[in-house]
Amino acid sequence: MQKLILLTATVLLVACSAKPASENEDDGLNLTSKFKSTWNVYESMEENDDGTITYHALPWGGLVGSMKDHNLPVDWSRYESVTFEFTEPTKVPTQIMVSDKLKTWGKVGITSLTCFFDGHDVTSVDEVGLQASDTCVITVKNVYLTPATAIWEPEPIWEGECVFGDWAGGFVIPADQFDDAQAGDKLEFIFTTDTSNPEVSYWLFKTVVNATDNPLEGNSDELNQWGCAMVSKGSTDFRIPLTANDVARLKDKGLFVNGYQNIVTRCNLLRKKPLPNDDEVVR
Repeated sequence: MQKLILLTATVLLVACSAKPASENEDDGLNLTSKFKSTWNVYESMEENDDGTITYHALPWGGLVGSMKDHNLPVDWSRYESVTFEFTEPTKVPTQIMVSDKLKTWGKVGITSLTCFFDGHDVTSVDEVGLQASDTCVITVKNVYLTPATAIWEPEPIWEGECVFGDWAGGFVIPADQFDDAQAGDKLEFIFTTDTSNPEVSYWLFKTVVNATDNPLEGNSDELNQWGCAMVSKGSTDFRIPLTANDVARLKDKGLFVNGYQNIVTRCNLLRKKPLPNDDEVVR
């Protein structure tokens, strides 16, 4: 009898304490529950009992979440990034879109994708979308914001005008320009997309360690099979976080930059500095 009472009490305790992931309290950072619809009416999505979302994607449709608060856009200037986590590696290239402000591209086979906000105006965000480049099924495990913890100070390391065109030209940033670089810093390219040819529909960057074919590790998740990163039409900046290995190789050999249909005018080394205090957040 005592064993039966103990077993019953244990079952009740587990039943009362266990909550499905979908019922966990919103801590203000988790956005998964905000994704309720798709941009393409021929797509579909389901909210699963474990809190995940199964998205049946069509090419360049979109799983979309409304971020509005009381029907008004929200201010994300106190956050560093938004991240999607997937239950399985992606089968096709994917892309995060934050309103019409910025996009981040992800290659095949990744289990998470992060869109960083640094340098962008995210004071008025109304929606976030996840897009796939082809028909597929994506199961989203989690979508969350990361609070900002640093400011970024630009240090110019190259200036000029390089018109990539159809892989023409390119330029070298000498090794001594990376003397002050540290792991966690970012490269920032200031550029315009060349839209003079109406037949051009994509724009690319290729950044490799000078005199080698080795791409940088920091943006490996967004590189296609040719080692190129895609940027969106109308973009004006492109950033690459640097790993410790990236920094060591750049200090040794420098960087070669090339691409397709972009016009680059400056490259900065963005140095990460801690925030002065918790009350002042600048990206």
